[in-house]
Amino acid sequence: MTASWTSAVRALVAATLLVATAALMFVTVNTAWAAGALAIGKCGSYGQAYDFPSTRAASRSALRKCEGKSCRVVTTTRHGCAAFAVDGTRPCRAHGWGKGARLGVAENAALRACYKGGGRNCMIRTFYCDARG
Repeated sequence: MTASWTSAVRALVAATLLVATAALMFVTVNTAWAAGALAIGKCGSYGQAYDFPSTRAASRSALRKCEGKSCRVVTTTRHGCAAFAVDGTRPCRAHGWGKGARLGVAENAALRACYKGGGRNCMIRTFYCDARG
């Protein structure tokens, strides 16, 4: 091998290691911030927060975003999803929420809870999935 060929191979190996390290750091940082919270209040009001470093921080943020004094955190997640459903024709009455490892599970649970609560035209009002959900 020539000196220029050896230098090119070393440069390629160094670049590959640099990219792999950067990708690993991104995944580590991204998944560490995988806490979420869902707060609900009266008449379809809600607040949500996701990709926070802790469920406590996510809960505080979700409560700040929810309008009204009746707001409360109904669920928190760590590497998962949550959804909130309301009756589209009567948002001040029937509602439901759910959580799960994947979005479909959370949405189905929210819709089931809304219909179980007397809803007739339930629809997903909001949802979130954190960094791993």
